[in-house]
Amino acid sequence: MTDLYTLTPQEIIFYGVTWCGDCRRARQVFADKKINYIDVDIDRDSKAAEFVKQVNRGNRSVPTIIFPDGASLTEPDTLSLSRKLDSLA
Repeated sequence: MTDLYTLTPQEIIFYGVTWCGDCRRARQVFADKKINYIDVDIDRDSKAAEFVKQVNRGNRSVPTIIFPDGASLTEPDTLSLSRKLDSLA
């Protein structure tokens, strides 16, 4: 999917890893709100890892979440993520 590495994807793109507690917490927010997204494991996708570093000024910070409106959140707390997801409804 070529839409994975852009700041204006057609769907929400969640860049994370399996071992990250913040990633698990953020995924639970998506599940609780029943919001679909594309989950990309940057440990398994080197191009995605480079994209995350590009978005975050050289840092491999996860979760990094890119929204279709061009907004992004990096390591968001539960409240910030919930508010952003609510604004999309």
